[in-house]
Amino acid sequence: MKYQVISFFGFLTLVGVAYILSAQRRRINWRPIGVGLLLQLLIGLIVFRLPFSRRIFIEINDLVMAVLDASRAGTSFLLGPLAAGIGEAGSIGFILAFQALPIAIFFSALVAALYHLRLMQPLIRLFARLFHKTLGISGAEALSSSSNIFVGVESALVVQPYLARMTRSELMMLLTSGMATVASTTLGIYVAFLSRSFPQIAGHLISASIISIPAAAVIAKILLPETETPETLQTLPKDDHSTQSGNLMSAIIAGAMDGLRLVTGISALLVAGLGIVALLDKVLALPSRWFGLATPLSITRMLTWVFYPFAALLGIVPADLMEAARLLGERVILTEVIPYQELSQMATNGELTDPRTVVILCYALCGFAHFASAAIFVGGTAALAPSRRDDLASVSLRALLAATLATLMTGCIAGMFSTGTEVILGSTP
Repeated sequence: MKYQVISFFGFLTLVGVAYILSAQRRRINWRPIGVGLLLQLLIGLIVFRLPFSRRIFIEINDLVMAVLDASRAGTSFLLGPLAAGIGEAGSIGFILAFQALPIAIFFSALVAALYHLRLMQPLIRLFARLFHKTLGISGAEALSSSSNIFVGVESALVVQPYLARMTRSELMMLLTSGMATVASTTLGIYVAFLSRSFPQIAGHLISASIISIPAAAVIAKILLPETETPETLQTLPKDDHSTQSGNLMSAIIAGAMDGLRLVTGISALLVAGLGIVALLDKVLALPSRWFGLATPLSITRMLTWVFYPFAALLGIVPADLMEAARLLGERVILTEVIPYQELSQMATNGELTDPRTVVILCYALCGFAHFASAAIFVGGTAALAPSRRDDLASVSLRALLAATLATLMTGCIAGMFSTGTEVILGSTP
């Protein structure tokens, strides 16, 4: 109970941090901020504690796992034993490039097909109406934020006609919500990592992305309050994204190609990012030897120090704080793929003393809040609205900060309501 109280204190403290760093404190509209905080608490209560949510999330999790299992058919045919996971017949061990990343190709093709069949739009608009009415954000902000649950940077397409006339605060929200959530195209990768040690992880990651939208709105509207009148303040724009493909097969092909580009991008970022971090660590090791430090300085070690107090605010037990801070710091420079993979290994090997830590970190890491993602979202959105390139660039780092704080708030929600023994969402021990 003590650590759940700490999580609540951390939840409020993060609002205070955003307030201190706000660009215009006097212009903050506190009513939607308060509603956003209450909405996060309500969703957390429903997900973790209310009995009727149990069956819903079981079905969602089982559906995702069934889709994930189906995705292995293509990779098994193409890659043979290289696609076999640990414990499966013929497995030669875990290989990220062959067993996890191809999942994104399948999920991308599936989402594209669902968009073409217009099965995705009603669900997105349902969430958009909820956030538009409750949070007081513009229709364009609500629609693009809700789209982020299912797609990544492509979510900007649903509001492309409005991008050129969006306010700076709206652009900030668009970038923040994109980096504070994870798309379904990459969700399968994280499920593949964690499903063995955390059987109901798929449902948790989906709920984390939903909670992160009001969290993103709260932080974004504190850091950069709205001072203008958005064009879609009272309306919800139409979504014509599904009309881009001529037929179903064309949509599947386009989705698969988008997934391939995503996998290529993730692979390139990991190769380049890990290499650059390793090189910087070697440079930092030189003064460490000169000053006789027992443990050499490294980028990860310094980021661990930065995120240590934030890990404490999540309500994580002291024994797990250092590892939790390290994973949170790694995400900033190495993307969330590496921390999720390491979290899975630690959970499987019993290296974390409290199972509640695993739940909290699954929520707190659930977002694209890293430098590479900031560049991708700014570049992708600027390509759709070249006239707003400078505005997008000017709010990019603030949006990255907002997304990081938003995902930490989501982690606090998990810390408040999690008991650490959730095998099934909505149940208690």
